Amino acid sequence: MPHSQEPSQEPSQEPSQEIVRAGSGAMFDNLAARYDLLNRLMSLGVDKRWRRRTVRSLRLLPGHRVLDLATGTGDLAIDIATRSPGVSVVGVDPSPKMLEVGRSKIDKRGLSDRITMREGIGEELPFDDQVFDAVTIAFGIRNCTDRAQAIREMKRVTRPGGRIGILELGEPRGGIMAPFARFHIHQVIPRLGAWLSGAKEYRYLQESIEAFPPAQEFAELISTCGLEMIELVAFSFGSCHLYLAQVPEEEPSRAN
Repeated sequence: MPHSQEPSQEPSQEPSQEIVRAGSGAMFDNLAARYDLLNRLMSLGVDKRWRRRTVRSLRLLPGHRVLDLATGTGDLAIDIATRSPGVSVVGVDPSPKMLEVGRSKIDKRGLSDRITMREGIGEELPFDDQVFDAVTIAFGIRNCTDRAQAIREMKRVTRPGGRIGILELGEPRGGIMAPFARFHIHQVIPRLGAWLSGAKEYRYLQESIEAFPPAQEFAELISTCGLEMIELVAFSFGSCHLYLAQVPEEEPSRAN
């Protein structure tokens, strides 16, 4: 009977329609081609200022090695390299297509000798202990399925005294401008993203921002994971925060 083959064929007819986890590398593959343009338009360009502040906070010196998690198309990795002479950067991201765009940008800027990109996830880093002088992650920690594990991994691969900068969006919760910022997140971002890219994934962006914990609560999680909070900086009426922490210095050995 000709229809007897249909049940076995149905699962393979829509391989691209398999459930793609929100915030996963596969989801961001669909956004890679226009990701940078969309970010500039939706943030009105202020995300560049947020990244510059993050780079300054790391206090990098020539010879330092930095890990940039959720590096995406490499914006923060490029900022680190261009603003920190003699510093090398390793960018890690779960989206192959985002990394492809990032490598092209790095090549055009002549930074291929100082920035390398590789696929990976924050919860399971393929690096030895204490091999980086600093770690950054911009707009990526909320996409981690286990944020605490990702923070512990950042701590593991960073030397004692090294700084960790986490830049993340969140729901503005106070202040006279908070309602306008919330309107931008809830209404403008998903509509503009869908209009410009045709990607429904930008609805996830709004939902993930809304679901992210309050800044103080997330700072407490960072401390719980063994890091020392240095500074919590609010940008744009609380729609973005920089969580700056460091790995505790090793305790001096005690003589018996």
